[in-house]
Amino acid sequence: MGAWSEKPFGNDNACDWARGLEYADDLSYIEMTLQTVLEAGDDYLAAAEGDEAIAAAEVVAWLREKPSPRDAYTEEVAHWVETHRIKPTTSLIQKALAALDRIEAPPSELLSLWDGHKKWAASIAELRARLAS
Repeated sequence: MGAWSEKPFGNDNACDWARGLEYADDLSYIEMTLQTVLEAGDDYLAAAEGDEAIAAAEVVAWLREKPSPRDAYTEEVAHWVETHRIKPTTSLIQKALAALDRIEAPPSELLSLWDGHKKWAASIAELRARLAS
């Protein structure tokens, strides 16, 4: 796992995913990413899919005007949101929350990799709160 931070864009998978966002003109890229995690059901969920879904959920929060602090790793996301003023539907917000639930439930590689790291759990909880409010 190429991770340097517990933040949503603090890993290689999320940053790579964000580069793909620049080609999206609507929310389908985000929705597809979240749906991939939800379709895992009770099967093993790989870290890459989880990282990407957390990034997608973060973009949903940004679109709701509830962003995390801007940094060098969120510049592409900030630019995309600024140029795509799309209001996420309640359904998409619920999908993002459900994806976070799935990432935090076994069998999840991210859950295993971050086991015992309180900052990661707090980061997910903080993202969940921004999505739900």
